[in-house]
Amino acid sequence: MATSTDSPDLGTALALAIVSSSQAPVLLLDAASNVVGASTSFLREFGDAAHLVVGKSLFSLGGGDWDMPRLRSLLSAVGSGEAEIDAYEIDLKSADAPRRSLLLNAQRLDFGADMPVRVLLTISDVTASRAAEKLKDDLIRDKDILLREIQHRVANSLQIIASVLLQNARKVDSEVSRGHLRDAHQRVMSVAAVQQQLSSQDLGDVALKPYFTQLCQSLGASMIADHDKVRIVVEGDGSATTAEASVSLGLIVTELVINALKHAFPDDRPGVVTVDYHAMGTGWSLSVCDDGVGMAPSNDPAKAGLGTAIIQALAAQLSARINVMDLKPGAGVTLVHTGALDGLLTRERPELAAV
Repeated sequence: MATSTDSPDLGTALALAIVSSSQAPVLLLDAASNVVGASTSFLREFGDAAHLVVGKSLFSLGGGDWDMPRLRSLLSAVGSGEAEIDAYEIDLKSADAPRRSLLLNAQRLDFGADMPVRVLLTISDVTASRAAEKLKDDLIRDKDILLREIQHRVANSLQIIASVLLQNARKVDSEVSRGHLRDAHQRVMSVAAVQQQLSSQDLGDVALKPYFTQLCQSLGASMIADHDKVRIVVEGDGSATTAEASVSLGLIVTELVINALKHAFPDDRPGVVTVDYHAMGTGWSLSVCDDGVGMAPSNDPAKAGLGTAIIQALAAQLSARINVMDLKPGAGVTLVHTGALDGLLTRERPELAAV
């Protein structure tokens, strides 16, 4: 440690003891910001010889590198007892060294009326951590740009696939094959609708009610001929979930809404499809119900459609139990996640009305 050659008073001696025991860069200043003592680590970190530091003004060190108007003002306020410096960050610029980010803390040491005021200035070099933060921010920004580009390409690819399926459906002679191609087209469009809704939102958690609302508006626009007769209503609380979980939930809602619109309202029957999501503590429930013709009298599980398999697979991913309800009038499907045991219940794989 470097100190003044003058015999220190008791207060200054105590302060110098603090400086000498510090492993961090520390300066002991007088009220005018002249250096009274410097820790060995300060001399090592900033490459100054002791005789070039002690007794000199802080603002003359390093050829004036520390001479900053804001720092002058703050240290003057600390010396007069008007303020303290707590985690004040500066950029130290030097002609012969890279720029450094420093975090400063300064406290006034007042040992009594008969002793001079001292200021203890502690310096932390945060250059590496700031560089790491910038690198992280740059990586996040690059990742976001890449993700947006991937989303754009996925959307284009889905549109191309859907167009090819629809063109093939128009060309085939078999009504059965035409129906399968149209179903495949509708499912590709449903995946595209989910992707579009997610890509339009910021990254992070997804608010489910507006997400389902936009999704159902898209489905209704493509599948409902008369909106005065058939409506889709979305209900729920203000719950949000991860983007990953929202994809599965969105696909489930899409499959169930498509199923209801295809089967619940034949012969221009009017009705309402209701989508509802509510959180229940650590669990949740999702239901899609209609007030249509209800479930068919016989529902052969062996003939369950692709939609059933899709919903069962997605429910298993979410550790959710599936309940199929004959509402009379209408039908409904509810998925419930209440805890760890729900994942076991999905092994029963209950069948849905053919989707």
